[in-house]
Amino acid sequence: MTRHTLLTSVFLFCSVASAAERPNIILVMVDDMGWSDLGCYGGEIETPHIDSLATDGLRFTQFYNNSVCGATRASLLTGLYSQQTGHRGDRWNEPKDFQKCVLIPELLQTNGYHTAMVGKWQGRDLAVQRGFDRFFGPNCRAKISYWNAVRGNDFYLDDQTWNFPASGFFMTDAFNDYAVSFLSEAVTDDNPFFLYVAYIAPHWPLHARETDIATYRDRYSKQGWDEWRQTRFKRQQKTGLLPTGSELARKATSIHEWKDDKDQNWQAERMAAYAAQITNVDRGVGRILDVLRASGKERDTLILFLSDNGAAPDGGVRPSASGFGFGSKSTADWRKDGVAMNGGSGPNLLPGPHNTFAAYGLAWATTSNTPLRDTKQSAYEGGIRTPLIARWPAVIQKGGNLTRQPGHVIDIMATCLDAAGAEYPAAFKGRQPTPMEGKSLIPILHGEQRKGHDILAWKCSRGRAIRSEQWKLVRPRDDSDWELYDMSIDAGETKNLAQQFPNRVIRMSEQYRTWRERVGAK
Repeated sequence: MTRHTLLTSVFLFCSVASAAERPNIILVMVDDMGWSDLGCYGGEIETPHIDSLATDGLRFTQFYNNSVCGATRASLLTGLYSQQTGHRGDRWNEPKDFQKCVLIPELLQTNGYHTAMVGKWQGRDLAVQRGFDRFFGPNCRAKISYWNAVRGNDFYLDDQTWNFPASGFFMTDAFNDYAVSFLSEAVTDDNPFFLYVAYIAPHWPLHARETDIATYRDRYSKQGWDEWRQTRFKRQQKTGLLPTGSELARKATSIHEWKDDKDQNWQAERMAAYAAQITNVDRGVGRILDVLRASGKERDTLILFLSDNGAAPDGGVRPSASGFGFGSKSTADWRKDGVAMNGGSGPNLLPGPHNTFAAYGLAWATTSNTPLRDTKQSAYEGGIRTPLIARWPAVIQKGGNLTRQPGHVIDIMATCLDAAGAEYPAAFKGRQPTPMEGKSLIPILHGEQRKGHDILAWKCSRGRAIRSEQWKLVRPRDDSDWELYDMSIDAGETKNLAQQFPNRVIRMSEQYRTWRERVGAK
């Protein structure tokens, strides 16, 4: 029997590594966080626990997602381009035809892993029906609120609807609590475990506890987006996160200078609330690490931390009688529940409490994405590039290093299977899943040069893109010309080289057309 023998509904015992050889895997994904927000990626937000993953592990400087949440999650869980799962790739929450797919937890569960998930689930089936032994979180199809005063989604504990407590609920805190609970349960088992923590923070609305917001209030009132963007950029240059010669992407013309803003206190409060959301995530990562240390399983646990897309300037929500973006509720319903509309925030209504519904705006989102161009939903780097931190003490012997080898969220499935000694099947429980697109990151974690992808490609709501070696071709609109950038020296996509290399533009645009037809990116 060869390593690539076709399997049906189960894997043969001889293909499974012993439990002692298989690492535990913890996958942590945040939502709408910019590339530079973490301290270890140049940011001023306090993220000591996440930064410790980088200190002990490896940071990727050119790792990619799909520019919007639902598409990224489809690729992450299946190892496929989102379009191959039935998701168009340019919308946030389209139904995904997982009958064409097999998911990471299904394969790891079949191979003896204890599997658990906390957070944002966007599948048609419940999470416990797709490979997770335990689940806590919302079946996320509608508006998001962090406080229990307003609820737009059904929460589940395993396969049962979960009832909110009468008071005291805050979503990120609840995610942290259940992540620790599920992990504490898993470490008592001799079998390895897979824990997927899908935070909704720091996704809008800007809901946070006052004690966390207060930590950042002076920080952003004394120094605005222009100064922080420059500060982050200098830190990135100093620490080697950026290739030599990189320049800051040009700001949108609609972003005025901080000194000219008439409502600086409100603007500072928006960024402070956003930073508070990330701090709460960091607190949860710290609690997870505490459980690992106490259990003695820290050394044999692979942790991967990333974001689902770039920073988001606004919610993109315009309430209407149909309840678009708000589930089945109407605008009047949300007003009755105490949610302030018209952006849900303003100089006279500061973000944070349950009766606000705000995002932090384009200027701060551009700062979050320093030095990258554009934001969420874009095919420029500000939409599709994510931090990725890998920590695995048994394998990554020297921490604090960077890798410039490109990777993509489709590689997470292959990495998990490679680490677990498991196979990707040709058939699984009556399904014939599409062959996996991703490639394992394990060689990179071992300090080796892996054979990467010949191409990576994207169809986003704002643009199309393809990358081959250091070259990236991007088209912001279907009626615009292709632009060409050398990513080895131009992370900010500031120098369009299309006229200098017309043959490369032609060749790569043909590769994009072929990819689009192959994966069904209509």
